[in-house]
Amino acid sequence: MAFERVKEFVNNRWEDLQDYLGGGLLPKVLLGGLVIYLLVSVVLGMFWSSEPDTFDVAPVAAAKATSEGHEVVVGSTTTATLIILAETLLEKPGGYIRNDIFPPGVWLDNISSWEFGVLVQVRDLARALRKDLSRVQSQSTEDPDLAIAEPQFNFDSRSWAIPSTEREYRRGIAALTRYLGRLADDNKQDAQFYSRADNLSNWLSDVENRLGSLSQRLSESVGRNQLDMGLAGDPSAMQSTATTSLIVKKTPWLKIDDIFYEARGTTWALIHILKAIEVDFDKVLRDKNALVSLKQIIIELEATQETVWSPMILNGSGFGMTANHSITMTSYISRANAAIIELRNLLQQG
Repeated sequence: MAFERVKEFVNNRWEDLQDYLGGGLLPKVLLGGLVIYLLVSVVLGMFWSSEPDTFDVAPVAAAKATSEGHEVVVGSTTTATLIILAETLLEKPGGYIRNDIFPPGVWLDNISSWEFGVLVQVRDLARALRKDLSRVQSQSTEDPDLAIAEPQFNFDSRSWAIPSTEREYRRGIAALTRYLGRLADDNKQDAQFYSRADNLSNWLSDVENRLGSLSQRLSESVGRNQLDMGLAGDPSAMQSTATTSLIVKKTPWLKIDDIFYEARGTTWALIHILKAIEVDFDKVLRDKNALVSLKQIIIELEATQETVWSPMILNGSGFGMTANHSITMTSYISRANAAIIELRNLLQQG
């Protein structure tokens, strides 16, 4: 009975289309073209939704530097890795999808969220390069190329045209490439990368905040009762507007997979950045006896990249019959974040 109703509805709509277009060959051509377009979009969408594989940072970054005619020096691996991450956003299958306005890109919210997770880490590292890693003190002059690169990556991630997001990000990549070349040029000593414990600690503080926020958002997939902790620990603290003491937070059902894939993109980017940090900050980490702590963070984050076998992100309850992929992701991220806190403590010790 249900099938008959569907068949009747389709036949009626087909007759309406024929009446509107005057019948004949034209509606058949239009309908056939639409069906082909949708089928191609589905196939392309499946291909474009695949996440890029991880890569071995040191040789790839070295090849990136040497391909530009530069030697590998301190800072080359981190800078080259940042460039490769940004290029991956633009050159992976389907290119940059987050700003697409036509199918299939406009339908692919999971890979779009993955892109945003990577983009946030690109932005944070570009800011750290400009603010800390290329400067020895707060009164030193910022690098001119990094001053260009950082705002370029902070351009609107959804701008389709005039100007397009891709165009602005390529300008940021070009500025980073110039900085990478100047790092290895003995004749241009104005470009520097300072491998220092305090610089690394400052960037790790940003990572800690990002992962903490992601962990909270992921855990809200099943709803959380949270006390307002904004004024805790400071008797003289004040806030702009009053809030209820108990806050109930729950992620909308249609946003659960978006947050999950944003976390996947974030951790994918962090794995590569931390491996680059391991190369450029090797002596600092060894002097602080902190190299093993960094490796443990990478191990925890690598677990977030395991294959998702389910066709959709499941949102089972705490100890229920079905899995909750968001809570599983939270466990890995929380352990990595705890290890980052320990690493920062080691770096800050004399």
